Amino acid sequence: MDTTTMVFALALGNLSLCAALFFFEYERKKSLTLSTWSVAKQCQAAAWLLLYFRGSGVVPDPISIPLGYSILFVGVALEAGAMWEAAERTRWRRPTLWLLILAIGVFIACYIIDETGLRTVASSLILGAFYLSGAAALALRWRDATMLRRFVAIATALLALLVAARGVMVLTMPGGWGWISNTMLQLWSSAAFYLLMLGNGFGYLLLTREQVQADIERLAVVDKLTDCPNRRGFFIALAPWLSLARRPGLPTALVLFDLDQFKRVNDSYGHPAGDNVLRAVVEVCKRHMRDSDQLGRMVGVQFAILLPRTALPEAALVAERMRIAIEASPVKGERAMIGMTASFGVTTIRADDTTVSLFRRADDALQAAKAGGRNRVVKAQAVSAAP
Repeated sequence: MDTTTMVFALALGNLSLCAALFFFEYERKKSLTLSTWSVAKQCQAAAWLLLYFRGSGVVPDPISIPLGYSILFVGVALEAGAMWEAAERTRWRRPTLWLLILAIGVFIACYIIDETGLRTVASSLILGAFYLSGAAALALRWRDATMLRRFVAIATALLALLVAARGVMVLTMPGGWGWISNTMLQLWSSAAFYLLMLGNGFGYLLLTREQVQADIERLAVVDKLTDCPNRRGFFIALAPWLSLARRPGLPTALVLFDLDQFKRVNDSYGHPAGDNVLRAVVEVCKRHMRDSDQLGRMVGVQFAILLPRTALPEAALVAERMRIAIEASPVKGERAMIGMTASFGVTTIRADDTTVSLFRRADDALQAAKAGGRNRVVKAQAVSAAP
């Protein structure tokens, strides 16, 4: 395959990726990351088409080469920017803009000085650097990355180095290196561009799909409003501690609490204010928890706290501190400060407990706290000892 045909294939490939992205996101709200990536692929398709017409003699070199490569630089830089956006590094825009201006200026200067040699050196090094930037964005948080993300990062970095190697070789060894000639390296570089288009294109779509699937799985166990485990997520965290309760050792406590008369907040101030109160209560409780403790939203305004290796008296003290903190932390609403109190039921996991028996005992203590006037902590053993 000659260079002109390869350029045409790159143009059609990027156009195909643009079409695939359009239908992939047709019925969904586009994120900034995907929008940036889409614009990047459109720029690359336009650039390769312009360079193809230059090779076919349709557009003269003084127009097609500076304009085509400038648009190509923009496309590859935006593709790297989309990777940084996906990595939640949103400050990439201004540095990328200045680097683009510098890169285009350097390329045009090299093209004016030498239409073949220096132009090849500049274009190869600039494109290789932008592709390496995208690979660096994918390599962030390497330990937490999936195997797909690691593969795309490594493949992008290797192909980017191959693209840059052509510029380095033209600059340092114009006659080639051993059996590797400049013509051969040019074909390899064109093949690298083609593989980068396929790998980055479909790899990015797969990474996006992977992220969507991860978000769906997370929503199955995490409460969206408070960003703490929901009922299912809390039961998953609780299961191993129920098993450990059959072995001798320090007990594990469960605290169940409910916000007192929460309905008046929604009725008086509206549901958005109620949501703010729930988030504020969760933050207050987390300040009094250890890293090993687990807070979950069971249903409505009822929450559960798992306190590993905590006896009943210590768990009651933790609950009391939380009760005092909630009462002392009114939430600022649009019309007034909203004060809240909470009632707590505290128990520990017993060897013969199931999820049902454990929560029934904690709920009995919670109901006793409410029946006793609310805004108090009741231990389950006090309930069981009562007539």
